[in-house]
Amino acid sequence: MRVFKSFVLLFLVPMVKGSTVQLKNGGYEDIVIAINPELPEDHNIIRNIQAMIKEASTYLFHATKQRFFFKAVKIIIPLHWLPKPEYLSVKTESYDKADVIVANPFLKYGDDPYTLQYGGCGEKGRYIHFTPDFLLKDNLNNIYGSRAKVFVHEWAHLRWGVFDEYNNDAPFYVSVNSGTGSVEATRCSGDITGKYIVQSCTGNSCTTRECKYDQQTKLYEAGCKFVPDKTQNALASIMYMQSLPSVVEFCDRSSHNEKATNMQNKMCNYHSTWEVIMNSPDFNNTSQINSASPPFETSFSLLQTKDRVVCLVLDVSGSMTGNNRIKRLYQAAEIFLLQIIEIGSWVGIVTFHSTAQIKSNLQQIVSDNIRQNLIAHLPTSAGGGTNICKGVRKGFEVIKQKYSNLDGSELVLLTDGEDSGMSSCLTEVEKSGSIIHTIALGPSAAPQLEQFSDMTGGLKLYATDTVDSNGLIDAFSGISSGSGNISEQSIQLESTARSVAVKQWMNGTVTIDSTVGNDTFFVVTWDQSTSPPDILLRDPKGKEYRTSGFTVSNLNLRTARLNIAGTAEVGDWLYWIQNSHTVSQVISMIVTSRAASLTVPPVTVKAHMNKDTNNFPHPMVIYAEVSQGFLPVLGATVMATVEPQTGSAVELKLLDDGSGADITKNDGIYSKYFTSFKGNGRYNLKVHIQGRNKTVRLGRRQSRALYVPGYIENGEIKMNAPRPEVSDDEIQAKLGSFNRVATGGSFVVANVPSGGTTDVFPPCKIIDLEAQFKEDNIHLSWTAPGNDLDVGQADRYIIKMSESLLDLRNTFENATSVNTSSLIPNPAGTKESFQFKAESVTIENGTVIYFAIRAIDNAFLTSEVSNIAQAALFLPPKESLPGTLPPDVISDGINVSKIVLIVTGAVIVVLIVVSTTVCILYKKNGKGGPALRM
Repeated sequence: MRVFKSFVLLFLVPMVKGSTVQLKNGGYEDIVIAINPELPEDHNIIRNIQAMIKEASTYLFHATKQRFFFKAVKIIIPLHWLPKPEYLSVKTESYDKADVIVANPFLKYGDDPYTLQYGGCGEKGRYIHFTPDFLLKDNLNNIYGSRAKVFVHEWAHLRWGVFDEYNNDAPFYVSVNSGTGSVEATRCSGDITGKYIVQSCTGNSCTTRECKYDQQTKLYEAGCKFVPDKTQNALASIMYMQSLPSVVEFCDRSSHNEKATNMQNKMCNYHSTWEVIMNSPDFNNTSQINSASPPFETSFSLLQTKDRVVCLVLDVSGSMTGNNRIKRLYQAAEIFLLQIIEIGSWVGIVTFHSTAQIKSNLQQIVSDNIRQNLIAHLPTSAGGGTNICKGVRKGFEVIKQKYSNLDGSELVLLTDGEDSGMSSCLTEVEKSGSIIHTIALGPSAAPQLEQFSDMTGGLKLYATDTVDSNGLIDAFSGISSGSGNISEQSIQLESTARSVAVKQWMNGTVTIDSTVGNDTFFVVTWDQSTSPPDILLRDPKGKEYRTSGFTVSNLNLRTARLNIAGTAEVGDWLYWIQNSHTVSQVISMIVTSRAASLTVPPVTVKAHMNKDTNNFPHPMVIYAEVSQGFLPVLGATVMATVEPQTGSAVELKLLDDGSGADITKNDGIYSKYFTSFKGNGRYNLKVHIQGRNKTVRLGRRQSRALYVPGYIENGEIKMNAPRPEVSDDEIQAKLGSFNRVATGGSFVVANVPSGGTTDVFPPCKIIDLEAQFKEDNIHLSWTAPGNDLDVGQADRYIIKMSESLLDLRNTFENATSVNTSSLIPNPAGTKESFQFKAESVTIENGTVIYFAIRAIDNAFLTSEVSNIAQAALFLPPKESLPGTLPPDVISDGINVSKIVLIVTGAVIVVLIVVSTTVCILYKKNGKGGPALRM
């Protein structure tokens, strides 16, 4: 248990960005449930949410053995719903930071509840997604179980980082008990009973039959479903089939089915869900409650969103004159005001040095004239000291001139300097109800700055003085509304910069896809000349835009902007920019756009690190979630750039291949370990995403709640309607090629040795090992780890085998070794394959062998033990194979052997009767009668 505990706690990091959930005396408080702004007003949604959580609180309380319950929940109501007296205003809560979201599915692929999980075992998830139909249609209860039970199932994903105990991709596995093999449904516990059924439907008419074995897989045929008995004795498990009336517990050590081929076993080292929960901080920080029911009934707060209100609070102290910062600030803030901030928002501007000044009171953005008026108030000069609290208080003052309180408002606070007096307003900030986004500019920005963001749920952003990174522009471009109204938000398609020599060209391509195109801007910036470079931009139809078509403001002589009228042409836009200045200068291209349609969601990207602060030598993980609506986008090329406070930037390719840092293949979450720490201080993250129409496609969401195919009641099979599935043609959805850029915010690293780092990172754990028998040989396959986690190349492998799964897990070193002398590791990310003959094991029907692998690097650092793969030899009964009936059975079901036996018996009886008759007659004739002639 000690080993398992350290394994889980190693990965217990704050994965839920902005979640405000607190646990006090066993009660979860400040759970945020947000209703998508696109949903029409329907108060049954609110009522059913409340009923679901209240019932779930009691269910959770008993399932966790009187330890946890739901105490206080906040429900965010969309702005367009009619206001009511009981609705309060949101404060720092928002849709994009909610723990639970209620929204329609994209492409109407169904109503499966799911939890988006990025991390490994024990790591918190991102959010739970319910559709409005799931909350409103009672007929779905027969498919998923009661909403309360489903909520507890999903909460366990979200809060404790456990995984499902079923597997839609591997629904069956071979189990061997006492030398006898059988095919079992992937489930926990293994005591849940039922039948294996295939349902065939023609129109509204459906028939069922028992499943048959597949000749190739030796498992049940495609389309086979495990249909459980409605009445069970098994109490577990909530992470398998919470819909069963008897299920009231999580699988624990005694009931856990470690042989099942599910994600819980794979990700949590074959430990039960209850063991993982017991090792969570929640469990360790609470005690059992001496009560038969939760001590409090769940309370609810209804919070309604309002118009976006933003005040820019900008540092104009003397240090802002260095490194061209004040001019770069103008460029970046201008892009924010003209292109990023959503229409209908209210914006004010404050500047500060040793004192603070209101430059513009709140103005609502209802026209381009208002935007132009606001940029006229941006600062162009700097001087004086730094008093951050004065700037923050003046920003609050601007908002209070219009509103009675600060609830739900936002400050964008930028500074490049230190301020020893910051602590004087921390309490005021924390209680304000305002969200503060912080932008740290340069290496000397106050190290306490991020406290403002941490306390209020704001974004943490950082920009270096490296001009060719576009860091400051990207920081401002990442501050979109958190309302969930994607169609209104600006989307960054491109942000690239580089130093261009005299008379040299900077060329590139920007792809505008069909999901965007409205309000499209092409912006070119440069850092030396006061006149623009030579610009040529060509749209997909050949129309050209030259320098004269771009607008250059008199207040900002180093930015040229082109706004494409209407909806931009779909396809590749080509640009050529020549440096016509007398010296080299950094030239950049920034492209932003908005959704082309209110009904088709655009492709979006969310990038972030797995944590905001890190102590060396712990590794970090980079994540980029690429999606359209709620469907993952697969096959994209995702490049991450991490820029340290000092030193050069590091570029990494993120992968969605289910290896290394990426826990699930093809879920649209691209991942990579980050270990290239260049020193202490702030780092920023930026990702570039490119999709090409020949490789990119939409996928189906992973970790969906189990769609129960039916039940057996009193011996009668009662099937549910088949799960609605979107066809491959629909899911392809003509996504086409696209470009995206996203900022992932900043993070802070400490304890990096000043003299440089040594090799402290072992190869990463292999999580996709597979094994199978191929005639007399065993074939293993996996994805190669690296020298440092998933980067580089390992030195060698250790492979072990055992006929006991738990022995292999618990005592890997003592298991039988496989000769790997001929096996040389390939670079990280390569698919490895190894085939050998198991000399020490007699392979016969019913043989099951388990395998695990570790990698070692050239510094003799060793990876964790991989997932355990099973190779099973099971020969199903021949007569049960589909398509092969016994030779004595004909198509109408009549048994030929029986007919032959019956006919043969009848003939024998007839012959006996005839023979007996002949003998009797013969004897009679022999006594005096005439001879019998035959």
